[in-house]
Amino acid sequence: MAAGEDEIIEQLHTLPDYVRWGASRFNQAGVFFGHGTDNAVDEALQLVLHALHLAPGLPGELMRSRLTLAERRAVVQLLNRRIAERLPAAYLTRKAWFAGLEFYVDDRVLVPRSPIAELIEQGFAPWLHGEVTRILDIGTGTGCIAVACAHAFPDAEVDAVDVSPDALAVAQINIERHGLAGRVHAVQSDLFAALQGRRYELIVANPPYVGREEMAALPDEYRHEPALGLAAGEDGLDVVRRILREASGNLTADGILIVEVGNSEQALVERFPDVPFVWLDFARGGGGVFLLESSVLARHRAAFDGGG
Repeated sequence: MAAGEDEIIEQLHTLPDYVRWGASRFNQAGVFFGHGTDNAVDEALQLVLHALHLAPGLPGELMRSRLTLAERRAVVQLLNRRIAERLPAAYLTRKAWFAGLEFYVDDRVLVPRSPIAELIEQGFAPWLHGEVTRILDIGTGTGCIAVACAHAFPDAEVDAVDVSPDALAVAQINIERHGLAGRVHAVQSDLFAALQGRRYELIVANPPYVGREEMAALPDEYRHEPALGLAAGEDGLDVVRRILREASGNLTADGILIVEVGNSEQALVERFPDVPFVWLDFARGGGGVFLLESSVLARHRAAFDGGG
């Protein structure tokens, strides 16, 4: 361990000491947050607890614990890696949380962070009507949306689609860890290509939606994530336009399509000004997620067919 690190571990002794020190160092170094936390304190706490092999939600009395010398060294090394390598915390811990569930994560997939988690927790109310038996998750990555949907709709079968074999390998880990191998199916497919006309009451898509200029300006942390899951052409809509063209063929008559487009929301509205996108609000923050009913998709099919 470097001399500077030895000095730190001589001066700091408690768990809160290291959370405070880590947060200060993160702010000083200009670390970027956006992969599960949005501030230095929460990020430091997540990493400190991981280094100590402790879960979030530690009782207050344990939060005041003094650390052993070996624990202090492990904490300092992990916090310094976060700064030096600019790796998202989830890649350092191999853990992320989504809709209250824990998922395995590595650099083959994006770190889960979609506001769609809030919709899943609410059962997509008030938009879904009747029994939900089949759900499709497009761009599944870790499988977090598919797994969370399976928990929310215990009678539904869920197809978890991704074009990346690497992403599907991670999704399969999470499907099995959650005991859902019988109901959640990882499918390698370029959007709907391998689904053979299956129809779903609910299609949820978190596709690549980052435009060229936004990609060029992303902080270092995002550059550790697979570009395949982020980049989507000049305006960020390359994949979204295809989903709009093709989704109606895989929805039931009363089905709904929900798609996250992030900062490409304005570009989408400008491209399809006559389409009545329903833009969803989130109590916990986030946006850029629209909903379209099956009938609306069918009605505007001509516009989507001409959408490039």
